[in-house]
Amino acid sequence: MDGKAKTIVWFRRDLRIEDNPALAAAARDGCVFPVFIWCPKEEGQFYPGRVSRWWMKQSLIQLEQSLKSLGAELVLIKAQSTFAALLDCISAVGATKVVYNHLYDPVSLVRDHNIKQKLGELGISVQSYNGELLYEPWEVYDDDGHAFTTFDAFWNKCLHMQNEPSSHLPPWRLVPCAGSVGRCSIEDLGLEDESEKSSNALLGRGWSPGWSNADKTLTEFVEKHLFDYSKDRLRVAGNSTSLLSPHLHFGELSVRKVSHVVRMKHLLWAKEGNHDREESATLFLRAIGLREYSRYICFNFPFTHEKSLVRNLRYFPWNADQSHFKAWRQGRTGYPLVDAGMRELWATGWVHNRIRVIVSSFFVKFLLLPWQWGMKYFWDTLLDADLESDILGWQYISGSLPDGHELERLDSPEVQGFKFDPEGEYVRHWLPELARMPAEWIHHPWDAPLAVLKASGVELGMNYPKPIIDVDLARDRLTEAIFIMRGKEAAARATNSNGMDEVVFDNSETNQIVGNPQAVLREKLPCPASSSHDQRVPSMQNFKNGTLNRKRTMPAEDKQPLRDNMHNCSDNVETTKIDDDLCSTAESSSTKKQTTSSRTSFSVPQAVSLLSKAKPFPECESSDFKLRVEEEIDIEEASRENRAVGV
Repeated sequence: MDGKAKTIVWFRRDLRIEDNPALAAAARDGCVFPVFIWCPKEEGQFYPGRVSRWWMKQSLIQLEQSLKSLGAELVLIKAQSTFAALLDCISAVGATKVVYNHLYDPVSLVRDHNIKQKLGELGISVQSYNGELLYEPWEVYDDDGHAFTTFDAFWNKCLHMQNEPSSHLPPWRLVPCAGSVGRCSIEDLGLEDESEKSSNALLGRGWSPGWSNADKTLTEFVEKHLFDYSKDRLRVAGNSTSLLSPHLHFGELSVRKVSHVVRMKHLLWAKEGNHDREESATLFLRAIGLREYSRYICFNFPFTHEKSLVRNLRYFPWNADQSHFKAWRQGRTGYPLVDAGMRELWATGWVHNRIRVIVSSFFVKFLLLPWQWGMKYFWDTLLDADLESDILGWQYISGSLPDGHELERLDSPEVQGFKFDPEGEYVRHWLPELARMPAEWIHHPWDAPLAVLKASGVELGMNYPKPIIDVDLARDRLTEAIFIMRGKEAAARATNSNGMDEVVFDNSETNQIVGNPQAVLREKLPCPASSSHDQRVPSMQNFKNGTLNRKRTMPAEDKQPLRDNMHNCSDNVETTKIDDDLCSTAESSSTKKQTTSSRTSFSVPQAVSLLSKAKPFPECESSDFKLRVEEEIDIEEASRENRAVGV
């Protein structure tokens, strides 16, 4: 055994045995030392929310059991520094190699690159693998070597690539490394506070985390629901989507396996001439493509967690109104479909993709709130919170992508309500104060006759708020904001007519939005232990003009400026080039209506983390629901602030 290689297998968001290339490679080479390192300090602003941490904990428990059955125990470590913890593991077992699977979010890109370089300088071999995607981001470029900035172009390129993704068989036995290191129990990781356990216990009634459960969920969806996906995917109530997004986020399920089984169904239905089912498979594969694209955007444009991809959005006059932000979070906007979605999110950590699109569009277009605030709130509250997918979704909604929503497009929540919840079933479930409203009026109760309101027990401005803003006024404000943005953009172009390079900048900084972790990738020499499997970082090879070497510059901006070529959309247009219903966080469903207590972990950008205690809009003040939720949010905010300062 002493003659065998000793390898540290560093688990992160790849919590599975099957098709895990890092684990498979280590098992082939010799002895393995599996380790999961939890370093809250390094998570920074993107510290996971309560329900997301609950899922991680359950997934780790199952992975721990699976590895033990194969012969090697998973070592859990809570540390102040991931690099220091890895060094301790290397020293404890005499390891000469570290392997892990790639991550693509901006924080992980910087951390992983630095760790790989430091370990290489110490003579430790480091090997990284693609366990997350069908194609690596640096494998997909246009003919000129530039990154794609539209989804259709990216996905068409992927579909026509010659190399097919390959899967890795799970090891049937693991040989553990001799040696020990300071470890902790799953409880000692601190993924779940004592005060959170009663609420989290309810999550288990509707969800089953873990890699073996993920496989069951995939099988059930493919065999029972995929064939109707094209018809059912837009329904906001009922079993309409795959429920795979949290499994995919934590790496419990290989995207290669998902793609393979769906492609097999696609080929079968195409051979049978069943065009409806063939379309369902195509649309689901497109959803997988959007997940791929979210990683691709984050890798090639690592500033997109805080800055718009499209240049003109830097001049947009965002309205940093904290009272509007609070009303939106509490589901007190006066628009039933928006409010129902936000209350479901608060109560369960889960909402259908269509609802995510609707509430985020309202956030940006009606309230003119900075999209970064909404993205951060989604990160804090969603069960399937996924930074890359949420970046893609929020940039798409805010018109920050070349093929995203047209900035001028303003969808009425009332119209959306009758389109996606025609009988008001979804609204009644989450807004009990509107439970007796007739379907005719449920999506616009402010227009209902007084007799109808009285019979339904609805008192606008008392037990349900009046609209926070009128649709026509919202449209006027949006139009004015766009006019201001274009004026500032024209002035900036005139000022910079000498052709000087511009640093990518978003005017949201003037609102003191957030001190997000900086993802500045400095040009360095290749790591000593590199290979064709290793993860690259954005470099001049991707952008031939080399502009990425400068801090926060837009890749290829000098010679190929991004075009703000939004499509001409109107309120009745259902999709743009990136499907509206698929552009939030991977796959979702509203079927998991847990009765979780409303103590979801909550945090907002630092500039507004302690929300104003001033009274919100008058129409919100008399609601018992408002008072209860406000109290819960305030308690949670105070709790998070205390944790931040070490109380």
